[in-house]
Amino acid sequence: MALQLGDTVPDFTQSSQLGPINLYDFAGDSWVVLFSHPADYTPVCTTELGEVAKLRAEWDKRNVKTIALSVDSATSHTGWISDINETQCAAVDYPILADEDKKVSDLYGMIHPNASNSLTVRSVFIIDPHKKLRLQITYPASTGRNFDEILRVIDSLQLTDHHSVATPVNWKDGEDCVVVPSISTEDAKVKFSKGVTEIKPYLRMTPQPNK
Repeated sequence: MALQLGDTVPDFTQSSQLGPINLYDFAGDSWVVLFSHPADYTPVCTTELGEVAKLRAEWDKRNVKTIALSVDSATSHTGWISDINETQCAAVDYPILADEDKKVSDLYGMIHPNASNSLTVRSVFIIDPHKKLRLQITYPASTGRNFDEILRVIDSLQLTDHHSVATPVNWKDGEDCVVVPSISTEDAKVKFSKGVTEIKPYLRMTPQPNK
């Protein structure tokens, strides 16, 4: 059965170029971005893995660990990383799972047979510290991922987990938020000291509470 938002993600132990990786042990109390790519030594993936490495400070700031995956071997990953680091001016320091037996791919539904019977599509899973699936995005092999969007979603999740707000269309960290419907406007004006703007009774805006 396909993973759904809010599900506890399955644990696994799989080899990587950094040695065996157990998901739960690796994650600890951090958030995790697990993302698959179709194959090593492919052009779009090369740009993606380099970008993830260059965003290290952004992941660290959000308490996020990253794990990549393909069905190629750890030896193949090691050779490819040299190319990634050279061409993308990066330093890949995170594990790339060597899912040759497709154990993780099958657990997480990363192979879509109508796209390819053997290669993983560009799946992204955001996993919170409680090992719950909070976001899943699947891209076709021909389209590189937008990791700025993935960071934006993590900012939203981490904000809305701790404050009674939601984030509106195209929201970015620091911008106004939506007051959740379960709070009355009167209570919201007490709760949010920075102010509440009522556009409609069901649409109330407030400055980001943690800024």
